Amino acid sequence: MNKILHTMLRVTDLEQSIDFYTTVLGMKVLDRTENNEYRYTLVFVGYEGQGSTIELTYNWDTNKYDLGNAFGHLALGVDDIYAACDKIKALGGNVTREAGPVKGGKTQIAFITDPDGYQIELIQLSK
Repeated sequence: MNKILHTMLRVTDLEQSIDFYTTVLGMKVLDRTENNEYRYTLVFVGYEGQGSTIELTYNWDTNKYDLGNAFGHLALGVDDIYAACDKIKALGGNVTREAGPVKGGKTQIAFITDPDGYQIELIQLSK
């Protein structure tokens, strides 16, 4: 594992969340992606010049979350996602989503869980 990339939070009011992170916390909107097919919007906020960001995920058809499922996952960048999954499995880790492209995109991802069940996304770093 090379570095922490982002933390994902599910939000019910995207504009209110963007306003909070940018106005209240002084972050910048660094990227925004709309996916019409799977009905979600991703907005990445963070401080310019820092690698780690927060991914605000707005699922268009959801207007309420239990506090327990508002947290999504941690993300770690890896140089070789397939080798990383093999190593994690060899060491007894739980790969819950094998490496492959993200729904509606080309980025290679995988998911693992820690001993408590928290999700960690592995993302293939660009070569």
